[in-house]
Amino acid sequence: MTWTVDEQLALTATEAVAAIQSGRLEAVDYIGTLLARAGALSSLNALTTLDLDGALAAAKRIDALAPEAKAQLPLAGLPIVVKDNINTAGLQTSAGTPALAGFVPKHNAPSVQRLIDAGAIVLGKANMHELAFGITSTNLAAHAGPVRNPYDPGLIPGGSSGGTAAAISARIVPAGLGTDTGGSTRIPAALTGIAGFRPSVGNGGAERRYHDPDAVVPISHTRDTVGPMARTVADIALLDGVITGAGPLPLITPSGLRIGLPAPLWTGLEHLLEDVARAALTRLEAAGVVFVPVEMSDLDALNALVGGPIAIHEALVDVQAWLDANNAPVKTVAELAARIASPDVREIYDGVLAGVLDAQYDAALNLWRPRLQQYIAATFADERLDALLFPTTRLAAVPIDELNGSSTVTIDGSGPIETMNAFLRNTDPASTSGIPGLSLAAGMTASGLPVGLELDGPLGHDRRLLAIGVAFEQVLGVLPAPVL
Repeated sequence: MTWTVDEQLALTATEAVAAIQSGRLEAVDYIGTLLARAGALSSLNALTTLDLDGALAAAKRIDALAPEAKAQLPLAGLPIVVKDNINTAGLQTSAGTPALAGFVPKHNAPSVQRLIDAGAIVLGKANMHELAFGITSTNLAAHAGPVRNPYDPGLIPGGSSGGTAAAISARIVPAGLGTDTGGSTRIPAALTGIAGFRPSVGNGGAERRYHDPDAVVPISHTRDTVGPMARTVADIALLDGVITGAGPLPLITPSGLRIGLPAPLWTGLEHLLEDVARAALTRLEAAGVVFVPVEMSDLDALNALVGGPIAIHEALVDVQAWLDANNAPVKTVAELAARIASPDVREIYDGVLAGVLDAQYDAALNLWRPRLQQYIAATFADERLDALLFPTTRLAAVPIDELNGSSTVTIDGSGPIETMNAFLRNTDPASTSGIPGLSLAAGMTASGLPVGLELDGPLGHDRRLLAIGVAFEQVLGVLPAPVL
């Protein structure tokens, strides 16, 4: 079978694997097409490293397998990108910051290794907000540069996993890995029209769904996790199943699902975005979903007591532990911070090094976080909810700020709001409480920008949440590709 370039670019991860397993598509041809796509769209700055030789060599190995061996690989020949803060053997892991530019770890992160063992091919490393401390992916380091939104290159793609999102949205790859501390897989997914997943973290240990110790340049061990991103929820479920060894998704239909609409996360929205989100609710309701308004009036106040103190306090110790464990080229967090290129990230690290929120840390971790977790769990139980649903972000993509990396935004003429706070408001509670969250495409604004809806589920109910996401996506559809 002869595939056109457009046919190859349109393949989802699930479709690409099936075509390669069956012998209808050669991995070498597919990888070659996507490498050419990456080169042609280099102006998006989606990637910091492109592994042409390594990817083609891996594709040749896949094509050389006997049919029965190829069929046993659940990700046979699937090209992915990996966020540049996730360790990859033989490829740069710089976290988008000058002090780590060119640093190559000795081992793959466990999540990456499981995908490779299943047949995935790493096409390259994805650009990101410097050190993952931001939501714009406007990276001002010389070796990285700002990531651009494929739907409008003058706009942000979201962050901090903006490069992974932009590469998937632009059809450079069908899937990839990001990381999520406060919304970093879900925000860029929403702004670029794809799906992004934050798996359960809980209190760590057995509650943590993905285990990548000392293999990701961190912010916070309490909050950080690797998370898959793809053009469809089914593709996210495919990667999640490989990473965790989980079985098939349960079969779920929308009819009869009880979905909570948390009032605080439906307020203060950009009107164009809210119109799209409300229209999606109407379509889901017509498919049989039962929407349950939930007040959750204490959500914002509780979350505010948890998120910042944990992230700012843990960054110092956790980044130092990663530098030590990986024999990094800089030996201290102070050395790393001294070379930060982006003003917004430098300001945060000044606070990290000064310990500005240290006094709040113990209460945030041991008092307010448990209360937030109990509050959210009680909402699920008392209202008999399958999930919570709300717009992933309060507004669609905004212009790139190439001077500061991130400054302020306004929402329909409101007063200035700090950009990171504006975009994090809806995604942060799942992060601070450790529950799973999934962003999927809801539609596009009248001005042609993607809008995402987020589904949050009870702790540990990740596969069921993904199944609900698949059911919702079948109602709402996927977005058309950006015109590039």
